[in-house]
Amino acid sequence: MQRRAFIKASAAAVSATSLSSMAFAGPAKRPNVVFLLTDQWRAQATGYAGDPNARTPVLDALASQSANFTNAVSGLPLCCPARASLITGQYPLKHGVFINDVQLKPNTDTLGEAFQKAGYRTGYIGKWHLHGSPDGRYGRRNKYVPADQRFGFDYWKGNEVDHEYNHERYFTGNDPTPKFWPGYAPFAQTSDAIDFIDGAKADARPFFLMLSVGPPHFPWFTAPETYKDMFADADIQLRPNVPTSFAKRAVEGLKGYYAHAAALDDCVQRLLKALETSGLGEDTIFVFTSDHGEMMFSQGLEGKLYPWDEAIRVPLLIRYPRKLGSRGKRITTPIGQPDVMPTLLGLADIPVPEGIQGIDLSSVMVSGRSRGGPQSALITNPVSTLQLRLHGMDSFRGVRTERHTYVRSIKGPWLLYDNERDPYQKSNLIGTAAGKALMPEMEAELQMWLRRTGDAFLPGATYLEQAGLSHYRETQSPIGTYHSPWGDWESTMGS
Repeated sequence: MQRRAFIKASAAAVSATSLSSMAFAGPAKRPNVVFLLTDQWRAQATGYAGDPNARTPVLDALASQSANFTNAVSGLPLCCPARASLITGQYPLKHGVFINDVQLKPNTDTLGEAFQKAGYRTGYIGKWHLHGSPDGRYGRRNKYVPADQRFGFDYWKGNEVDHEYNHERYFTGNDPTPKFWPGYAPFAQTSDAIDFIDGAKADARPFFLMLSVGPPHFPWFTAPETYKDMFADADIQLRPNVPTSFAKRAVEGLKGYYAHAAALDDCVQRLLKALETSGLGEDTIFVFTSDHGEMMFSQGLEGKLYPWDEAIRVPLLIRYPRKLGSRGKRITTPIGQPDVMPTLLGLADIPVPEGIQGIDLSSVMVSGRSRGGPQSALITNPVSTLQLRLHGMDSFRGVRTERHTYVRSIKGPWLLYDNERDPYQKSNLIGTAAGKALMPEMEAELQMWLRRTGDAFLPGATYLEQAGLSHYRETQSPIGTYHSPWGDWESTMGS
């Protein structure tokens, strides 16, 4: 009974936001933007995406009112490269952040700067992870981020990276003295975001606010007790591509993962209520997404970095009642993270800066129809680092279409899946008759992306040497081997 009441109340809160804001009528103006960026939230882990374990009633209701990009792709599924692509509208070899902890040095206006120059009040709260650690040993992870490295965000309560969610540090304004969020950081950060939203009453400018929370990134078992209790005795249903030998570890980890997600669902409810109370719901673009996903033992693997759907596919909901209406749309057109910046600028009628590689898909949201141009999203990992090395997997490039995934390692064709017939990617078609028939089409799509992004697909060591990054710890992990649980391939990176 409590569970049903919680879902009903949460859905009603989101609906009330929409209905209240529909009653608001005023002159056309540039919209506000609230951009909620989560960390390591895979696309499959919501109720609206069909996950039987997830308890996300607010997000489920939000999806029914939003443009839901069902093929949103984190092209390089790792924290820093993904965040740099969101902030710059560029691909990793263009913006230069293709491994973790590289300092972003933009070569064009960034997301925050574009909105700032358009007259917006800008704010950033939470994890940044773009200042980098030039020592290659995480030396700046707990350090102050100087004002000139915040790329257009005036209001600042951020940290480079800190996943101690119950004792998470932050720096405010230009004070280099660390402070700590009280209690569970996402709750405190949400309260601060609401205060920023309330500031619209005293400022005629539209605002752009980015709230970047750490969960559901590990550590898994640090959500508030109330949320951990929701899953303590839950019968977790695993994805069919989790090998039996990993089932116990997967179940335990997922209990904590879903607890964090449920806590964040309540944060979304609070944000939407704040917009409704302020009368801003109609004129606010609300974005919910993540930097990348999490394997959680699908394919027998942990973490991200990999080209499988659990790592590369992320949730992406964009709600903007005034321009898109309040009836949800499922958009299957693939969208990459470099496309998010120009798409938001397009919705706000702000010119896209020079040098942006992403594509404005705002017209797709308005019409609900596919657009011309690429019908795939690019997957790229120019350098083998961390878990890739540990499993003997080399650098790769690939594409994710509505139906297929195709990936080529630097040694040749590697993975090919028909995601419609094989949604859990257990049958690699490389070397099969079906695969040979598909290969010309998929290879042509990949080559188009390589030309479009100016990617020569060089060995990873070459990119590291050119960028002066060969000393980075993440590039020096031991090299191991990996055997597909389905017996259709094994890693061949070698030593």
